[in-house]
Amino acid sequence: MREPEYPLTTMAVVAPIVGWLIPGGGHILLKRYGRGVLLLVSVVAMFLIGLGMQGRIYKPNGGDILDVLGFVGDVGAGALYFLARIMDWGNVMAANAAADYGKTFLIVAGLLNFIAAADAHHIALGKKP
Repeated sequence: MREPEYPLTTMAVVAPIVGWLIPGGGHILLKRYGRGVLLLVSVVAMFLIGLGMQGRIYKPNGGDILDVLGFVGDVGAGALYFLARIMDWGNVMAANAAADYGKTFLIVAGLLNFIAAADAHHIALGKKP
């Protein structure tokens, strides 16, 4: 059997998990400080802007497919999502355009954080310099 081109290391498992929980944390753990801080600032800023615009935080449910996808996007923000749920932020049912944009900011912050965690995984594997 052939050896994998990029062997799975402990850091390749830990970095994306840390990166998901703490935006940019995986990159900082891998000593990519500039990228890590940029991701931290970007994800946190988008999340806070979304909350400031009265965006809704999705809860886990098995209902409408759009609610499920919204939840997946929101939970991508890692610890920010759990903090928002614990503090009961984003629980308003505002029916205005700003709230719709706020909800989108929250989802996009989570999706960006998922992409950043995958990037940290690829860096840890050695696939990306």
